[in-house]
Amino acid sequence: MAYWSAENATKAFLSTLKMDQKAKEPSVAEYISALPAGNNAQLMVVACAAAAYLTTFSLIAAANQTNGNVICIVPNNEDLLASKYFLGEYSNKVKFMIGKEAQELDVLNKADFVAIDCNLVSHEEIVKDKVLEV
Repeated sequence: MAYWSAENATKAFLSTLKMDQKAKEPSVAEYISALPAGNNAQLMVVACAAAAYLTTFSLIAAANQTNGNVICIVPNNEDLLASKYFLGEYSNKVKFMIGKEAQELDVLNKADFVAIDCNLVSHEEIVKDKVLEV
């Protein structure tokens, strides 16, 4: 049975805030990190329309609190390389997959928390009332 952990949620929120030192105030990324961390998610997935973005940092922070794992699904190899560059040192905290590979392994249905980029073509078909759209 899952339970809410205010401590994990708070720590993930603050950790995400520290990852982006340039921000003067919290953004959506900090709030997104609190959701899976507070629910003690073990497998978190972000499906990107292109390269990884701030939501991936959010899930990394949450995974650090829950000792969970993050999978980032990108459309192609170019976006994979761009994602690793964007995430920098944090890229080693993420397992990357190309879209078709993730579908074959049914990753989204196995995840405890899924965030899908609304710019992803046909994202409505992917979510099927299961995930938070960001």
